[in-house]
Amino acid sequence: MKNDSKYQVDDKGYYGQFGGAYIPEMLHRNIEELQLRYLEIIYDETFQKEFQSLLKDYVGRPTPLYFAKRISDHFNTNIYLKREDLCHTGAHKINNTVGQILLAKRLGKTRIIAETGAGQHGVATATVCALMGMPCIVYMGEVDIERQSANVKRMKMLGAEVRPATSGSKTLKDATNEAMRDWIANPVDTHYIIGSVVGPHPFPDMVARFQSVISEEIKKQLLEKTGNENPNFVVACVGGGSNAAGAYYHFLDNEDVKIVAVEAAGHGVNSGKSAATTILGKPGVLHGSKTLFMQTEDGQVVEPHSISAGLDYPGIGPVHANLFESKRGIFLSATDDESLQAAMLLSKLEGIIPALETAHAIAVIDRIGAKKDDVVVVNLSGRGDKDLDTYVRELNL
Repeated sequence: MKNDSKYQVDDKGYYGQFGGAYIPEMLHRNIEELQLRYLEIIYDETFQKEFQSLLKDYVGRPTPLYFAKRISDHFNTNIYLKREDLCHTGAHKINNTVGQILLAKRLGKTRIIAETGAGQHGVATATVCALMGMPCIVYMGEVDIERQSANVKRMKMLGAEVRPATSGSKTLKDATNEAMRDWIANPVDTHYIIGSVVGPHPFPDMVARFQSVISEEIKKQLLEKTGNENPNFVVACVGGGSNAAGAYYHFLDNEDVKIVAVEAAGHGVNSGKSAATTILGKPGVLHGSKTLFMQTEDGQVVEPHSISAGLDYPGIGPVHANLFESKRGIFLSATDDESLQAAMLLSKLEGIIPALETAHAIAVIDRIGAKKDDVVVVNLSGRGDKDLDTYVRELNL
């Protein structure tokens, strides 16, 4: 089940020059076990039967592909929203956690750890651990614990232990660092459910495969609705980039489909408070893989900023770094203010309150060059419940 695509991972775990597994010696056994077994396990017939059954009956797939008429009229093009916000737990994250908990069981792991920024991956991990009766520890930045308090309460209600990351910017990067330290200390019984297409190989590829159900469904649904399975544009927000990887997956080799990735510009790309990695970053090793991330001259991570906890990350996954370098992807960015206004626009025109992450994708639609007859699919990766306090505060509601 390897890919011969130049945009998918190669046999050594690289996307072009990006990817690989840069890990401490204590993790070699776990990573090597995953590298050797993940494809064999996830494409096993009994695994796929259980995975597909849970996606259908537990997660609620397929999610709708909704033609958003009023916002289409506003932007003078045809906009379809892939409604990942309607998944169980409120975001796309559950697709991956269902897959990884089934993988962990088959590897004989008895303890699960995870990192989370916006809290949606933490909730999704806590959810599948409750479903499978496994202990769950979620690392979360102290800043994110405060701004995503509703999701912290959900995780605790689901039986997870939430451990704060108190170093650095106290956000997603630092939570990932803490989770990595835990895994190094507990390599035998623990599986680390990474929430995005980041980390050492095979995590970027594995997460992308579990999320590829998004683009698989888009193709079928578009064919049914328009007679053509390929849109002109697929638009998604990118922090680490798992929702984007899933939305792009089955379109990567069709270069007639334009791929648009939207990063968080924070207060402005050059403000010193941004997370626009492709503009501000350079190649280096972050969290176990070679990718693009924001760094100082001597390679120290530059603290990112975004109003959106899920995009508040200094790097992008290696798959996206390769899409940027190869120019296969169109990379844009949206500021905090632009994203807040986009969230209001979608809420008032379509009755859908998006997550702040998704609002970044909505914010650039007028910049992608879509024509009146074009079909634009926006991956609506999460719902806005978790961000309500931020919306109320920032928009003076």
